[in-house]
Amino acid sequence: MPHFITFANEKGGTGKSTTAVHSAVALAAQGRRVAAIDLDTRQRTLGRYLDNRAATIRRTGAELPMPAYATFDPAKDASIEDVIDRIANDADVVVLDTPGRDDPHSRAALIRADTLVTPINDSFVDLDLIGEVDAETYRVRRPSFYAELVWNSRTQRAKAHGASVDWVVLRNRMQHIDARNKRRVGDALAELSRRVGFRIIPGLGERVIYRELFPKGLTLLDLGQIEDAAISHIAARQELREMIAGLALPEPGESAAPRRAALAI
Repeated sequence: MPHFITFANEKGGTGKSTTAVHSAVALAAQGRRVAAIDLDTRQRTLGRYLDNRAATIRRTGAELPMPAYATFDPAKDASIEDVIDRIANDADVVVLDTPGRDDPHSRAALIRADTLVTPINDSFVDLDLIGEVDAETYRVRRPSFYAELVWNSRTQRAKAHGASVDWVVLRNRMQHIDARNKRRVGDALAELSRRVGFRIIPGLGERVIYRELFPKGLTLLDLGQIEDAAISHIAARQELREMIAGLALPEPGESAAPRRAALAI
């Protein structure tokens, strides 16, 4: 069975699709057989990104790592389960990019997840999605609605498949200076992670280069194809590599449990 990675967050603007497509390409660059499915039938960011990448490969002849991919269309496809099963048939890893809303297709992707990745910006606005914070103390008062949705999905998956879910909260666009807001968000996330059961890893920084790469479908791993690549591109590439390592994905045929256990030590 392939390892399913679901990128999900009901709040927009967190870099979810950018992170998903970079993860898919990075894993393909490792030699894994990767399939990616875009469930956001309106914005289609992941699907369009990989369309642009395929066009660049055809136009330039460059040998770039490329996952198989599909965009789910409820008007054409029988069901999301059929689309997932079809494209996952020959894959080691399947990346599912969900829309920024709660719908039946997103919930189906949550239940499939072996690794659930929730990207958030480094702010209390985004943190409010998974936990309510006291205005005076900045301590977590209670888990929020999205944490409850994930809990229910994990329970359903355990009952249906007897499998656990590794929930990873990805801190995107984290400030590079030791600001007070950064520390407060970090403390609140750490407290909440113990209460509802997720891991926290650093994601991708706020960089203009991500928006510039989209038209050609390039990623930070494609420095040879990027004109005027600079130190900032190299630094961002290292962020990507550290993020992929932080996901602690199993090798094909390997159980994920030993890697997660080692990461927790």
